[in-house]
Amino acid sequence: MSQLLRSLMIMLTAALIIALPVRAETFTPELFERWIDSRIGTGEPVYWYSIGTMRSYPDGKILARMEGYDTARMYWPDPARPLVHQYNRKIYIFRDPETGEVLREVNDVPVEPVAYPYQFISYELKDGAVETFVEQGRGSRKNRIGPGRDITVRMIGDTAVFTAPIYLDFPVGPPKDGIVSRYQAFENYDFFVQPAGSVSRPHQLSWVRYGAAPPWAGGGPSIMHLVTWRVDSFAAVPDSLRSYIVAEAPLWQNPPDNLAEIRRLQEPQQ
Repeated sequence: MSQLLRSLMIMLTAALIIALPVRAETFTPELFERWIDSRIGTGEPVYWYSIGTMRSYPDGKILARMEGYDTARMYWPDPARPLVHQYNRKIYIFRDPETGEVLREVNDVPVEPVAYPYQFISYELKDGAVETFVEQGRGSRKNRIGPGRDITVRMIGDTAVFTAPIYLDFPVGPPKDGIVSRYQAFENYDFFVQPAGSVSRPHQLSWVRYGAAPPWAGGGPSIMHLVTWRVDSFAAVPDSLRSYIVAEAPLWQNPPDNLAEIRRLQEPQQ
């Protein structure tokens, strides 16, 4: 490569870097509050409605279409301290790729929704970053994940992009023949928070998961990808999902009321 061409490439790269409209940010109190207000609201339930697909990897075959939501409630125990609780439930159902019907079984294997009766997440602003803890499961299968400091924020003009990668790796069930099964997956959540009043849906999310497919889908490597937007009432959830929730999963109509309800859900199942 000639010296002139090398110099031109360096100049072009530098110009592109300077021109990039995206800038990384540390978490200020204002950005922390913007994250909290968007993700879990100000106290009343919010609903992050999702549609997307589950595909096998690496061939990309559609195994199922997906629909669901994450419903959450915010609680700020002490306004003088930047520590916030998120009380939420989530449920995602699988639909036939061709007909759109809810899948009940495939090759005589039952199809269950991805359903969490609760998740308890805490966010705390510390030294320009957000520290997180996540609790889920019940009894001996309760997991506490954290502390994590992986959430980042970038600005695209006046749009805030909050990115939350999750690396999951924990044992599942007792050892069998001396071998411990593990749940392993990677998930990434990109929240796009638009200025209030600028668009009809200012709270948007794209998320992707790489991990094993459910047994009914073969159990091999799979990718879930869903696009998501927030609505602020159960009545605003599209009827395609709302009618399913009312008929088959009424617990998921609202997030947990408080931490006491979550503690009850963490007790061993009788």
